[in-house]
Amino acid sequence: MPMTFTRTFLSAALASTLLTSTVLASSSSSVIPQLAPEKQHTKAAKRVVGTYLRNHYQSFKLNDAFSQKVFDRYLRNLDYNKNFFLASDVTKFSIYADKFDEALTTGDMYPAYLIYQQLLERRVERLQFALSLLDKTFDFALKGDKFYYDREDAQWAENSAELDEVWRQRVKYDLLNLVLADKTQEEAKEVLHKRYTRSLKRLEQTKSEDVFQTFMNAFSRSLEAHTSYLSPRNAERFQMQMNLSFEGIGASLQTEDDYTVVRGIIAGGPADKSGKLKPEDKIVGVAQATGDFTDVVGWRLDDVVELIKGPKGSKVRLQVLKDTTDSKTPIVVEFTRDKVRLEDRQAKLNIYESSSLDSAKQKLGVIEIPSFYNGLTGHVRELINEASAANVSGIIVDLRGNGGGSLNESRTLTGLFIDSGPVVQVRSGSGQINIERDVDGIIHYSGPLTVMVDRYSASASEIFAAAIQDYNRGIVIGEQTFGKGTVQRHKGLGRYYDMQENPLGSIQFTTAKFYRINGSSTQHKGVIPDIAFPSAVEPEEWGESKEENALPYDKINRANYSSYADLNGVVDVLTAKHHKRVLQNPEFAYILADIDEIVANKNKNYISLVAEERKKEEQSAKAERLERTNERLQRLGKPIIKSLDEIENLPDDLLDIDPFLDEAANITFDLISTGKFASLR
Repeated sequence: MPMTFTRTFLSAALASTLLTSTVLASSSSSVIPQLAPEKQHTKAAKRVVGTYLRNHYQSFKLNDAFSQKVFDRYLRNLDYNKNFFLASDVTKFSIYADKFDEALTTGDMYPAYLIYQQLLERRVERLQFALSLLDKTFDFALKGDKFYYDREDAQWAENSAELDEVWRQRVKYDLLNLVLADKTQEEAKEVLHKRYTRSLKRLEQTKSEDVFQTFMNAFSRSLEAHTSYLSPRNAERFQMQMNLSFEGIGASLQTEDDYTVVRGIIAGGPADKSGKLKPEDKIVGVAQATGDFTDVVGWRLDDVVELIKGPKGSKVRLQVLKDTTDSKTPIVVEFTRDKVRLEDRQAKLNIYESSSLDSAKQKLGVIEIPSFYNGLTGHVRELINEASAANVSGIIVDLRGNGGGSLNESRTLTGLFIDSGPVVQVRSGSGQINIERDVDGIIHYSGPLTVMVDRYSASASEIFAAAIQDYNRGIVIGEQTFGKGTVQRHKGLGRYYDMQENPLGSIQFTTAKFYRINGSSTQHKGVIPDIAFPSAVEPEEWGESKEENALPYDKINRANYSSYADLNGVVDVLTAKHHKRVLQNPEFAYILADIDEIVANKNKNYISLVAEERKKEEQSAKAERLERTNERLQRLGKPIIKSLDEIENLPDDLLDIDPFLDEAANITFDLISTGKFASLR
């Protein structure tokens, strides 16, 4: 909005409209740092805005309408679950809703800092209230008492009394979790007193850089889902990951409310190899080897990362609230830290031998590809040669959990399985279309081929799977993929002439979209498998469709290419056999039962605060796990166990059960039996 404003005017305006918090501010000002933009932030903001306006795929105008989007996003970033701000706060903040465009253009982001300052005041108020509740006795037998943990769609609280109830539930929930972990109520209160006090102290450590990064990301994500700003410290960490020179468990983390949440798993790292940690899991405690757990709820992300990192070979234990279960009692997982290097992320070959009578003498090569790293194609070519030397009858390319990587490697990898032709179409922001081709005229593997994907397969994985599908070169099996059809560029904001000034950080922004050779975008839609496995994941609830401001799905002209043998009739036959097997497979019976439970509870946004109800839930979950474990042991001809305490001593063949891979192998054997593959029409 074109207007002139000054810091004095803004400070006075906010002060006059937030009189309701004056008493709080005066009582808590000793712990709250007074934050203001720093000199380098003006320069960084102008460079971010200029780069996006000139080079971003998504054209935009920095006007009042866009300012409103940034304002709304900023409030969500600050108080996603509506645990701190009152409706009156938001109403008073609204005087800035159409002024963020000018703040970004001039680099004077004082309004963002004033709003953040009020957040700090409200956080102090809430934490002080939480501490006061610890003086009370809690009744864990109160029927119907619940903690509503998901308040994303709730209205802003009208008054402090409403927030008091929200925080009563939260404190009781925190307390009950500790009581269920065999602490007395007094011991649990002592833990929470330390947790909440520590959270108060950590508010003192809030830096101007924290505000700037939060605001610039509100701006970036208001433009497009994969556009972001990295503070100097995070930019350095990003570069370390690109260089693969860090030690830890191999997981990327983010802060959500007061929790440290797993954002992604780095292929080849300890977390990936163990399979014990998944995206959206919450880390609530960290312990070194056999040491005591440190409660990390409310910690700064940087400090949690420092606790989890450590020398190669050392052990770290995490207390984790799993996202995939209705239980809100943390489990303990242990990792041996390791250096995450490129060689750990390389593709690998496993020889799969069928146990069925129909294909007892047949073998498959399973090539597991965790990421599209530089040099992948050459490595896979070697693995294909190894598989051929082992006399495999077919190959499965396993892209489950593969979040992508090099666009060029997706092109050259596809080239191993076709003779030549277009692989992917890339459209720039100006509308120019470039077709990436395989041109060597050599097909390195012409035999039966299947590709496994899941909802976590994204970007370069989708390019490869889509090309194989469009050429009818193989069968795609699994879940609908993530749906990320965009290309990003990473750029530092510093210039050589900045000399020794404070660092400015970096940005990642979208520069292009890619399209299948049939003309369809993978954006939102992803790759729909030819044969779908049972899944609890709804496309609109996980993936690109869940991302706010993701670029839309669209189509361009089909590229000129010839497909291989028509597989439509073959897919129908294979699908019928697949469905028949699934109905007879006890592992899929477990999967389908779990899916039914997840679907039944997917709209549930609360958890019971009644101790007996929670204990029954835990006992039921443990009994089901023990029952399934013993059923598996019996099928393997192994002795059963009496309790889950013996689970650490289970045989490897039980721990290695992968029903999805087994079924993909069955489908591949069925494909082999048809004799229809890789013949150019």
